[in-house]
Amino acid sequence: MKKVLFFAALTLGIFATNAQTKEELQKQKAEKLAVASAAKAEADALQAQIDALPGWRIGAFGTVGGSLSQFDNWFAQAAPNNTSGNFGITVNAYANLIEDKFFWRNSLNTNLNWVKFDNKDDSNDSDDFEPTTDVFTLTSLYGRNIAKNLAASALAEYRTTLLDNFNDPGYLDVGIGFTWTPIKNLIVVVHPLNYNFVFADNDAIFDSSLGAKIVADYTRQIGAINFKTNVSAFQSYKSNDLSNITWTNSFSYTIWKGIGVGFDFGLRSNKQEALKFALANFETAPAGTTVPDFDNVDNDLQTYYTLGLSYKF
Repeated sequence: MKKVLFFAALTLGIFATNAQTKEELQKQKAEKLAVASAAKAEADALQAQIDALPGWRIGAFGTVGGSLSQFDNWFAQAAPNNTSGNFGITVNAYANLIEDKFFWRNSLNTNLNWVKFDNKDDSNDSDDFEPTTDVFTLTSLYGRNIAKNLAASALAEYRTTLLDNFNDPGYLDVGIGFTWTPIKNLIVVVHPLNYNFVFADNDAIFDSSLGAKIVADYTRQIGAINFKTNVSAFQSYKSNDLSNITWTNSFSYTIWKGIGVGFDFGLRSNKQEALKFALANFETAPAGTTVPDFDNVDNDLQTYYTLGLSYKF
């Protein structure tokens, strides 16, 4: 009986010790978390002061996505023997000089994508990776502050493709006007005096003209999330057929050591590009088809998206 009572008392003592130890550990954990939270708040406050100081701000983030596959004698599909794959990369980079009296903001956005489908049973089939998405934009904005959130500014923006038809077309906007920064990270550029230089082999379709340039850009990082949205529009004074607008968006979420997931999508409306495409395919159109021109071409909305792994540089 004494042995039973002894073991019962010992067991209760062990439980009590474990319970006490767990409570102590939980208390210590709570104390450490409180200290860490206070330290993080202080670090964030210091970072905000650093960000407010004059000088350069440089950063970049991007998205990488891809896949490869191979089928041999997979008779359930139309091409039982094939290899296929796709690869895409997006880079968003910036280098901004912020001073008390002026700023100089520079940004790069590029989105490149390749796709391959090689039917091994078709000797005429291409086995190369063919470019699909092809976007390249380089922007430089200089401004001289004339009020707290308003500056006189000059903008140079160049847009083209890199992989296919480089600089055909290519667009260079150069203009002056005003830049408004209503809130942090949001930049609105309004340049009523802007010249849109267009570089292309076919001068009958692409034409340079004077017009107004409007750009809105919002770039921000919140913890592990990076995102950027940019709208760039040109309104020609010569003809609405020469106007264009592009809206690009990039999002990335960092999961581990700079690696995460990313999503990019873009929209564009450009009647000159639509007419070039229509004329290039006119020879294969059915007999009796009307020759495309600015009056009858279908200016369909251009879109793209990329989803894949992301890496914060």
